[in-house]
Amino acid sequence: MSDTSLAEADDASCIERSRREPEAFAEVFRRHAPDIKRYVVRRLGGDAAEDVVAETFMAAFRQRDRYDLARPNARPWLYGIATNLMRRHVRTEVQQWRLLERTGTDPVTAPFTDRSDERISAEATRRNLAGALAALPKGHRDALLLVVWGGLSYPEVAQALGVRVGTVRSRVNRARKKLRAELGGINPMAIVSEEPVHE
Repeated sequence: MSDTSLAEADDASCIERSRREPEAFAEVFRRHAPDIKRYVVRRLGGDAAEDVVAETFMAAFRQRDRYDLARPNARPWLYGIATNLMRRHVRTEVQQWRLLERTGTDPVTAPFTDRSDERISAEATRRNLAGALAALPKGHRDALLLVVWGGLSYPEVAQALGVRVGTVRSRVNRARKKLRAELGGINPMAIVSEEPVHE
């Protein structure tokens, strides 16, 4: 398989080839690292993101012999590894949410936004949202943010977290209800997904 055909191959084919030719795994990294990094930065901030992303792909590389080649898309697998690694950083994530709650500054979008009146109003709502997200149980927050910021489907989130699809549905539904209650009836998904990672 040439480098050109490797770029056109699905993730499972790249991973299978990397078992013989380790450098082929670079294609999986090239495809998914930017999205994984954006997701981790949104959750933990920039300081921890580089380490978590590097650890994610190192773990994936070490585990590539166990990857289920029947799954052509490695995205859920990679998000699952990243989510598991972020568990060591729960305190950092909650601190990020509390910082956003106090300051209204999102570490990902702040450098790219202007300060219009509409934006200031949205930031006030985001502060409330940040506090509510910090208060969610970790499993509920993981499921919700994998859907909203990771762009994963419910079955992909189930695969990433190693739980049933029904559990994902329940966690996301409970998280949405709690956030809606904390925000005085405002639809939390309109705020959480305002700066989506994937459409």
